Parts: sequence; C-alpha cells; structure tokens
Amino acid sequence: MRNFYSTLILFVFLVSCGDNPKADQNVEKNEDVSTKQVDTVVKEKEVPKKIFKTFEKLADTTFVRLADFSDGFGYELRYATKNNFLKEKVYDCPECYTRVITAKALLKANEDFKKSGVRIKFFDCYRPNSVQYKMWKIVPNPQYVANPKKGSIHNKGGAVDITLESLDGEELDMGTDFDFFGKRAYHDNFDLPKEILENRKLLKETMEKHGFWSTRTEWWHYNLDGAHKYPIANFKWDCN
Repeated sequence: MRNFYSTLILFVFLVSCGDNPKADQNVEKNEDVSTKQVDTVVKEKEVPKKIFKTFEKLADTTFVRLADFSDGFGYELRYATKNNFLKEKVYDCPECYTRVITAKALLKANEDFKKSGVRIKFFDCYRPNSVQYKMWKIVPNPQYVANPKKGSIHNKGGAVDITLESLDGEELDMGTDFDFFGKRAYHDNFDLPKEILENRKLLKETMEKHGFWSTRTEWWHYNLDGAHKYPIANFKWDCN
C-alpha cells in the first residue's frame, strides 16, 4: 500500500512539472505584445540641414536674396504692409535683396553683432525704381522720399533700413519707430536715455566698421560706401 501511495505522489509531481501548453501560449502572446509595443515607438525624423548659396562666381553687382545666404537675420519689411509712414503697401511681397557687395558686408557685420548677442533686422533693402515712383506719388516731398528721377541708394542695391534685435527676436529700444521723422531720430540727438544711446552706438559703430555710413536724421538708414556709383535699377523679384 505504501508503494502505491509513493507511486501516486510521484505521478502527480511529474504531471505538475510537465509541459503546460496554455502557459507557453501565454508567454508567446506576451512576447508578441512586447514586440509590437517596441515597434510602435515613433522615431524622431532628422531635420535636413539647410544648404545656403555661396558668392562663388557672382559679380559684386549681382542682385541676391539675403535669405538664400544666411538664416541669421530678422525681417519686418514694412513697405510690403501698410504699417509705414506712407500708410500704403508698395511692395507686392516682402523680400530683402541687395547687390552681392552689400550682402557680403552685411553678413560680416551681422557676425560682429552676434558677439554682442544681437542681430540685424531689416525694414527695407533694395527698392526697385518703380516702387520709388509709387512712393513719390503718395508723398512727393524730397524731405521724406527721394525723387525717383534721381533715385536713392536703395534703388541701387546699396542701402538698408535696419535695427537690432536679440537672437530671440526682441527688438532693442532705439528711441523711435522706423521712419519717424523728427529730432528724436537724429544721430546727434543725445538727449535720450542711456540705453537708447548705447543701442544706437552699437548699431552705428559696427556698421561703420564694415563699410557703411549713416544718415544724420535717420538712425535706421545705412549706405554702403561707394554704392552711389551703381546705376539705378528696376530689378523685380518673383513673388511666386
């Protein structure tokens, strides 16, 4: 009898330790679920690095779009909006073009500005002569708009209207808005808060260091030295 019970206990033990198909199926199912969960992890797509154009083989007089050569500038091209002293939109679309020689100088100046934690922000760049005629028709006053027959250095691709902004896009205080025509916008007006004078000084000294000269009555306007020699142009960029 004792042998019978011993044999029975051994049999039960062997059965309990044997293969369990259901358990194996559960394990397989769990493995499948685990695998599926891993496969559903979303991988971040790599953002392709933007490739900029170079000035190789381009003549200094060629007109170029600044955004094709750097993404380090800020833009608020006012004449492509109604937010300007004309109260009229005179550009079909906002673009900043200059001649190559001007663009090269602007890029170098901007690298200098970045050392101080700021960058150039554009209000206006090259201006087709046809746009100059539009402006003259709205405000035919040489105190505010250059006579299109004579043209301005904007029409020659050698002038820019700019300010400075932080690398995060916050404008520095220059004391007035762009195209404010009054004594407060004069470079030789020193009756202003220290911060404003320092901001204007940084703008003026850095631009002059890179071959630009200022206009006494407009803190924002800079002409590249020698650009007055270039012909008046009516090159128009494509808005499509």
